[in-house]
Amino acid sequence: MRNLSDQEIIDSVRKGNDSDYSIIVDRYKNKAFSMLKRMLKNEFDAEEVLQDCFLKAFKSLSSFKGESKFSTWFYRIVYNTALTKLSSKKRMTETQMSSVEDHFNLESEYGSDEIEKEDVNQLIHDTISKLPERYSAIITMFYLNEMTIEEISEAMQLSVSNVKVMLHRSRNSMRDLILKSKLVEELR
Repeated sequence: MRNLSDQEIIDSVRKGNDSDYSIIVDRYKNKAFSMLKRMLKNEFDAEEVLQDCFLKAFKSLSSFKGESKFSTWFYRIVYNTALTKLSSKKRMTETQMSSVEDHFNLESEYGSDEIEKEDVNQLIHDTISKLPERYSAIITMFYLNEMTIEEISEAMQLSVSNVKVMLHRSRNSMRDLILKSKLVEELR
């Protein structure tokens, strides 16, 4: 079986082959989940929002015009849905409690002097998750999802120059977190 493009799969779903949508889900679930987990800082919320995103995208397939790549369109849905979830979360006192828990987990997580090489990847992911939501999202989209500046611009509905500025600030924030947490030695 040849590798189908996103547009071919979407066309098939639009013709009534709803089961083909599972190909899209399989194709984007891991990267979208990774982005959501970093933005929401909660695996359960990330799973819940991811399901909502796939459902929203499925219901809105008829409005997808193909003017941008499907991935860009889908990541815009993911990003906006995550922001909506975050704004509702911030109104709850649970957010304050989870930030306190995160602080205590940080201290115990990085307390050891020897960190194995395979833990470096985890350290990087943990550091990304400590960034503000927008910075975490842009770092994830650019480095982990390998999206272009233009695709990120469309997904976040920002100008290309704003995305470049945010990417620069995100890198600086990540560097500052690494220096502040004294992780430089572990990442070498």
